[in-house]
This record gives sequence, C-alpha cells and structure tokens, in this order.
Amino acid sequence: MNAMDIHQILKKLPHRYPILLVDRVLAVEAGKTIKALKNVTINEPYFVGHFPHRPVMPGVMMLEAMAQTAALLAFSAADSGPDDKSVIYFAGIDGARFKRPVEPGDQLIMDVELVRHKAGIYKFKGTARVGEDIACEAELMCTMRKIA
Repeated sequence: MNAMDIHQILKKLPHRYPILLVDRVLAVEAGKTIKALKNVTINEPYFVGHFPHRPVMPGVMMLEAMAQTAALLAFSAADSGPDDKSVIYFAGIDGARFKRPVEPGDQLIMDVELVRHKAGIYKFKGTARVGEDIACEAELMCTMRKIA
C-alpha cells in the first residue's frame, strides 16, 4: 500500500469529524513506516478558543494526528482495519516535544515508524513537520482492545 486517499482512510479509521486528523497517506512501508498529512485550516473547531487572537493547533491535537497515523501503520502491518468489536487506545506518550506553532494554512506532515510490537502493545516514534521544521515529536504507545 503506497498511498491512501480520504476514502480509504475512512475505511481504516473509526474517527470522524471533528476528530479525524489525517487527510491523506503519502507513503507506507507496511509494518515499518508511514508518511501522512493533515491540512490545517481556519475551519478547525478548536481554533475558536485556541486562541481567538492567534489561532494555534493544540499540541494534543498534533499528538492525536500522529496516533491516527500510527494506527493506519498498525493496520497496514496486520493488513486489516477496525471492526465493531475492537478499538485502538493510547497506552502512553513519552518524550513529547513541541518545537514550533502550527497555524491555519500549514500542512502538517507526520512521519511515524513502528519501533516494536509485542503482546498487543505497539510502540511508535513520530515526528510532525511543517515544511522542514519539526513541529512535534514523541514516542507513542497504543493497544488494540476488544469491546463488549
């Protein structure tokens, strides 16, 4: 799987507006790496309050965008997608650093690498950039759980 448009992403992720934060997958090396993008627009609902005088994408939303990108990578490794009986949860975030603000009009490019998959826990290293500048980086841990 080299790239995914929004229609393919919607089949793989359970997220929907306003929390779906991946617009396109640019490249995937199944089970290894993924590169995806989020077009940041003034229409994002969080900009109303963060901040009215200077809109800035919240850091937690950048982490969520990287986690959704990581989930797409995990599904590529398993060659599967979500079903009605399972969900992917955050299990941890380590070393999160925010290097530059992300503003309306920016294109956030997320590079995520699968570091380890053991006992149902996935560990990823993620970097989000605007152009050549790092906006955010973190190690993300996620797990897939069955739901009743």
